[in-house]
Amino acid sequence: MATATTIIPIEEYLRTSYHPDCDYVDGEIQERNLGEREHARLQSLLTIWFGNNEKVWNVYTLVEQRIRVAQRRVRIADICLIRRNAPREQVIVTPPLLCVEILSPEDRLPRAARVMEDYARMGVPNLWLLDPKDQVAYNYASDGLLKLTTNLLTIPGTEISVDLPNLFAALD
Repeated sequence: MATATTIIPIEEYLRTSYHPDCDYVDGEIQERNLGEREHARLQSLLTIWFGNNEKVWNVYTLVEQRIRVAQRRVRIADICLIRRNAPREQVIVTPPLLCVEILSPEDRLPRAARVMEDYARMGVPNLWLLDPKDQVAYNYASDGLLKLTTNLLTIPGTEISVDLPNLFAALD
């Protein structure tokens, strides 16, 4: 027998703190898979890298930020970059420059693709998915997740880049 799902208004979700924070999808609270060591380490390394380059790249680095991707959807980005001139929002409604998701051991690509689709529909122009276990990266484009075949993640038209072999080597 199926169990009923409790639907809560978005206003209630936005007033509530969850530890860890949860996604909000069409009235439902969705727990996110928590990262283990490799997830946390990769998130830390990227945050440090982005943070050390914020002024040069003219961005701010945000971790575990609520992003309202649609009227009834809020996603929590592992890391996002926002432009320095973007409005100061407690819950982001202006599309970030970049959203990065890092796979946890329990995550699956189809779920990650759905999250990326939400960011893309919002208008986020750059979407990266990193898999610390298999040490691969994906770009999300209109035709879905595309496994990277180069050693460099970049944002076109900017100096922003991440050297993947060096990043993954630092996980050890």
